Amino acid sequence: MRFLTAGESHGRALITVVDGMPAGLRVDAEKINFQLRRRQQGYGRGGRMKIETDRAEIVSGLRRGLTLGSPLSIRIMNRDFSIERMPSVACPRPGHADLAGLLKYGFGDVRDVLERASARETAARVAAGSLCRILLEYFGMKFTSRVLKVGGETDISAFKAVIDRAKKSGDTVGGIFEVSVAGVPAGLGTYAQYDKRLDAALAAAFISIPGVKAVEFGLGFGYADKPGSKCHDPAGYSRGRGYFRKSNNAGGIEGGISNGEEIVVRACMKPICTLLTPLESVNINTKKTAKAAVERSDVAVVEAAGVVGEAVCAAVLAGAFLEKFGGDYLEDINSAYRDYLKRIKK
Repeated sequence: MRFLTAGESHGRALITVVDGMPAGLRVDAEKINFQLRRRQQGYGRGGRMKIETDRAEIVSGLRRGLTLGSPLSIRIMNRDFSIERMPSVACPRPGHADLAGLLKYGFGDVRDVLERASARETAARVAAGSLCRILLEYFGMKFTSRVLKVGGETDISAFKAVIDRAKKSGDTVGGIFEVSVAGVPAGLGTYAQYDKRLDAALAAAFISIPGVKAVEFGLGFGYADKPGSKCHDPAGYSRGRGYFRKSNNAGGIEGGISNGEEIVVRACMKPICTLLTPLESVNINTKKTAKAAVERSDVAVVEAAGVVGEAVCAAVLAGAFLEKFGGDYLEDINSAYRDYLKRIKK
């Protein structure tokens, strides 16, 4: 299974096409819209979220509420559709794709980069991931996310104050979010080829979220501080349940394969690149030092990034699940899955 997205931040619409969803799955568009609303929330969001009311319009691949097995396409209209009227931008923002994109594609206007590089694109990914989530929830998986740190602060009661201080000074803050998935069966992914390892695919998906600079699973970087005897997860067995781990430092993945425990992924979100007190840059027209461009933006998006993290996680797990159990018709997949669970729980 795969998906592609298209569209610019201030273009007419965002588009996503999901290819490989099995036939026979009941899809409620309101479940997608619920996740889109979650993405727009979180303390520290900017003015754009007051303009947009993201709603998913399923254009193809669905009839009478059931998937057809053909590509599903979803459109999210932009209320702020003004790309042709938007002013040119000459001063790239440090930390953004602006300057590297100009050099790569030969543009003479930073806007030609930032419109697609914008995190607005993640709305399309949340739509795609929400479809995958509906599939996985049918098989009993549950997704959650939470914010662990904002601007260096781990006390959740202090997050708003940290964001308020940053906003007042024209600055931005990053943080750390965690995504957990319960109910994942053992056996997704493989060690047989490096690019089929489940944690490799998840790491790539999380690091592709704009602003994410680091990813860890389970104990993560904490492994560096402990001996093996203190960090590896002892195995157990009980009739009916089958094999299990007595702890979950691995974060649900061993050797590139899900081991049946909860999958736990954490990601570090850097501060937003657009600053109201901009950093030094270069005017690409005059080649002289200038202040970086200021676009309408957020102060903190760690909570929203967690929602995007849930979506990209669902997309990866759905692909691995369908690769393991087949991908054409939901009832066939269900039969294969139930037979597999019986075998591994003996």
